[in-house]
Amino acid sequence: MSDAPPPAGERSLAVRAEALYLVNLTLLPGIAFLMLWRMHSRLAAARDGFAGQHVRQAFVASIWSGALLVLAVGSLVALGDLHKPGTWIAIITYVICVHSLLVFGGVVGLARAMAGQPWRYPLIGPR
Repeated sequence: MSDAPPPAGERSLAVRAEALYLVNLTLLPGIAFLMLWRMHSRLAAARDGFAGQHVRQAFVASIWSGALLVLAVGSLVALGDLHKPGTWIAIITYVICVHSLLVFGGVVGLARAMAGQPWRYPLIGPR
């Protein structure tokens, strides 16, 4: 990617994608994911540009965060007894540690999109 700042339209789209990722994790899970999925589908041909890179990163990170939530919390609920404090401690520990890191990554992604810089989510972002 060149050192020239991305066009305002691409930056705006990148910011919206990263914001939808955060909204999916915090306020409107599912609804924001569907909006992000639609945005990702529309940009299928332009994934190499600045906005396409941010949209793709946010979309893939949303899939990973949903899968982690379902697998981790689902496993804890299936294997543990919801009437025992240890199960709840494990669930709360997951939410505090893993989910908070996912939200932090989204905040960094949003800041990078606002600054016109590329971003790749560590571990869960596509190359």
